[in-house]
Amino acid sequence: MLLKRLIKLTAIVSLFTLALGFAMPAFASSDNDDDSINEKYGLPIVVYGEALSEKQKAEVRELLGVRDSAKVKEITVTGKDLVTYIKGDEHSNMYSSAKITRKDTGEGLVINQVTPENITEVTDEMYANALLTAGIQDAVVDVASPVKVSGHSALVGIYKAYDEGEGTALNKDRTEVANEELNLATDLAKKEGLDQDKVSELLTEIKKEIAAQNPATKEEIEKIIDEKLKTLQIQLSPEDRQLLVDLFNKMRDLNINFDNVQSQLEDLSNDIQKRIEEAVGDKGFLQSVSNFFKELFESIKNIFS
Repeated sequence: MLLKRLIKLTAIVSLFTLALGFAMPAFASSDNDDDSINEKYGLPIVVYGEALSEKQKAEVRELLGVRDSAKVKEITVTGKDLVTYIKGDEHSNMYSSAKITRKDTGEGLVINQVTPENITEVTDEMYANALLTAGIQDAVVDVASPVKVSGHSALVGIYKAYDEGEGTALNKDRTEVANEELNLATDLAKKEGLDQDKVSELLTEIKKEIAAQNPATKEEIEKIIDEKLKTLQIQLSPEDRQLLVDLFNKMRDLNINFDNVQSQLEDLSNDIQKRIEEAVGDKGFLQSVSNFFKELFESIKNIFS
């Protein structure tokens, strides 16, 4: 009798080990060995947060793939830059850092959060939406921080990088509106019943519709927003809805033309949909794993009962 129990237990332990093997994620290196300098756009620009210690700066340099400082342009973003670009607090500690590599027209905007575990509030899609509003297209932007931060100040470093580049200075009114957009996006994502992906989807779909309709009045902006809220089944308070209307009306007043980035908005929309679908799939997978282990532990209990 004891032998049979031991055989059963051995079989269960084998299944347990196999299940863990399937459940554990596989990690693959995304290291880019392409160190070629693009003579058309100059060196990639790496922006370090002013609050970084020398040790943290070395860590960030490694995270951003900077093997040879001679092959990038390195600058530092300060509290004064925070005031200049997003009207922030000059005394804020700046840890978020970024590497910006410009690409040819049509290649699109790619955001890579190298340390997503340390960027607590801003997703790739939120960065992409804000940067498109600021006028940044066709670039690879890598974001990293050695400590946990909300991620908002990374925008400041990206803006400064463009101002430091040749012929790439940004419109300050657009960068301020882009920052307002990011603040609103992260605030909405904290609301009950909303998440980061849903908020990004809403902002992207509104921009796509603005590009299609080219609204001339605030009332037309309101109509687009209300239609998208209904289509996406998003409930907002009157106050939050008004913040959304005011934001996109500012964009209209600044004549921000989303026609120029329609393909990038479409790519962004597809990425968001993929994230949402993966999240739903992950929930189903995790539930099935949970059920498996419940049944497994019940089996173990039954062996010794």
